[in-house]
Amino acid sequence: MARPRQISDEQIVAAAQEVFLEQGFSATTAAIARRAGVSEGTLFNRFTSKEDLFAAAIGLTDYGQWRAALLEAAGQGEVRRNLERAALSMLHEAEQLVPRLMVVFSRGHDPSHNPMLDRLDDPMRADAGVLAAYLQAEVRLGRLRPLDADITALTMVGALTHYIHQEQVMPPAGRAPIEAGRLVRGLLDVLWPGLAP
Repeated sequence: MARPRQISDEQIVAAAQEVFLEQGFSATTAAIARRAGVSEGTLFNRFTSKEDLFAAAIGLTDYGQWRAALLEAAGQGEVRRNLERAALSMLHEAEQLVPRLMVVFSRGHDPSHNPMLDRLDDPMRADAGVLAAYLQAEVRLGRLRPLDADITALTMVGALTHYIHQEQVMPPAGRAPIEAGRLVRGLLDVLWPGLAP
């Protein structure tokens, strides 16, 4: 009879995430094993390669949970509130995603040197696609005026992405951060007159 596992895969992934965020991809599997309190053999019994452990630890597939909720909201509630909730959820998820992406890109931007890039989708393109699909659905229902949903979605994602870059990647010294709710409300204040039926 096999011995029960003393440490779960989730605990190993959590330890790996800490080490990768501290040291980048150059972190050794020995350091990860030490942090997790297991042997390197245990790591490789659970994850076939350092690349697979890195992918699990970085958790890039967890991003985009808000997308399904937005699409399900078509025809329900207030359109502006639906867009505000989606934008705030996107920003909240980005808080978790940006440090992980920075670790991924620390290996370079060339897929021949950074095979993790082949595993990534383009989150901004996917975000814009979902926003456009939602906007198109609301136009068909008569809850928004006819508009170019792709351009409107790109405008929103562009503004949100710039905010993420400005506030998380390169926060300016000497000024208080702009609160996410303020940004989203202001963005929709600008866009809503062109969207409202």
